[in-house]
Amino acid sequence: MNNPSGRVSRAIRRTGLLAGAAVAMVSWVTHLARADTPPQVGDLRPTVPAQPYGPAAGAQEQISKAFEQARATGRKVLLDFGGNWCPDCRILSGLMEDPAVAPWIARHFVVAMINVERMNTNLEFLTQRGLHIEAVPTVLILTAQGKLLNADGLTALGDARSMSSQAVIDLLASWDART
Repeated sequence: MNNPSGRVSRAIRRTGLLAGAAVAMVSWVTHLARADTPPQVGDLRPTVPAQPYGPAAGAQEQISKAFEQARATGRKVLLDFGGNWCPDCRILSGLMEDPAVAPWIARHFVVAMINVERMNTNLEFLTQRGLHIEAVPTVLILTAQGKLLNADGLTALGDARSMSSQAVIDLLASWDART
């Protein structure tokens, strides 16, 4: 005997499962899209670290490791050349380390903080590429293969203390969008 109500019941269950899977998929895609957009931090006032740059020794190793990790993870390299004496350097560092911003930074960049002291050490990476420091922080965004993506804005964050936190994040995001 043919049971049309049983077939209808199975079809409803299957449709419900498919609809549930579709809702879960849309939710996951929305989550991923939201996770890749820059954080909206407005006028966030980050905690400013006293000494964000480590010792001046070992900069070349730091840079090499950053590129190695970027190649392995598909992220870009963010090289921050600065000094612990520089208020704009410290503000930028504090913003990148803030809990509202750090996860986004970590998903998009491998960061290396290069201590240039009084702009007189650890400049080899720059000079090898025909670049020089005019102010700190000098921030380079590079592909994992070494292509410089923000040649037009190396010192754009040199006045980080007068920029809103959102403006800094938006600038980093615009450089990250470049290929």
